[in-house]
Amino acid sequence: MPELPEVETTMLGIKPYVHQQIVNQVNIYHKSLRWPIDQKLNQKISHKRVSSLTRRGKYLIFNFDNGNLLIHLGMSGSLRVLDTQTPREKHDHFELIFENGKVLRLRDPRRFGAVLWTNTAWTQHKLIKNLGPEPLTTEFDIAYLYQKSRKKTCSVKSFIMDSHIVVGVGNIYASESLFRAGIHPTRAANRISKARYLKLIEAIKWILKRAIREGGTTLKDFTNADGKPGYFTQSLNVYGKAEQACPNCNTPIKHKVIAQRATYYCPQCQH
Repeated sequence: MPELPEVETTMLGIKPYVHQQIVNQVNIYHKSLRWPIDQKLNQKISHKRVSSLTRRGKYLIFNFDNGNLLIHLGMSGSLRVLDTQTPREKHDHFELIFENGKVLRLRDPRRFGAVLWTNTAWTQHKLIKNLGPEPLTTEFDIAYLYQKSRKKTCSVKSFIMDSHIVVGVGNIYASESLFRAGIHPTRAANRISKARYLKLIEAIKWILKRAIREGGTTLKDFTNADGKPGYFTQSLNVYGKAEQACPNCNTPIKHKVIAQRATYYCPQCQH
């Protein structure tokens, strides 16, 4: 599943090909992904220029002078910049054709992604306006996170995966960050000290920055129709490694389901 580092890397990968480019045509091959796609989108952005491209959480925002296009990759989505003559494949559901002869194509086998249009400020869109801070900003600090945790009795893993608390700490990176900070994923969020939350914040920032750097290598090919999204797999310490030896103490890594999500941890190093 694409998480924040993969979405950030996607933005950086496609930006040189779409920024300041004019849309010639919009093609919608499946009228609904997670939500219906605006069937008048071609009329709204044909011959319009992408003035900027940014990311908020897992949303990519294409800014036009008359509104904003929001794209979410869902659980299986990916974007590729291709030549216009590149044959469309089964799960290619949406595309933007540009004047420069390139097409930005969305592939989403499970169709949990989204293509949404808003003609108002994207920051006020109902799916974005209540999101928590970006984890790599100064806004995500110990004063903020500790205060938010005081009335939370849920597990700390569920707490940091709540996009209303902080965006982009998905399942893989939550497990990895908690391992790096030495915090057991089932501990109640309000039972963790300020000092330990400081370690967790540092771990989250370190893990995400490293994943983005590695994503720049594993996700580098956005101009190949056969390109496969890469993940932070080569640097994972615990995620997906049940019963393998902990890299710190050799204790077998344990697997547990928390809030319907697979969770991996070291029972010796994390407490």
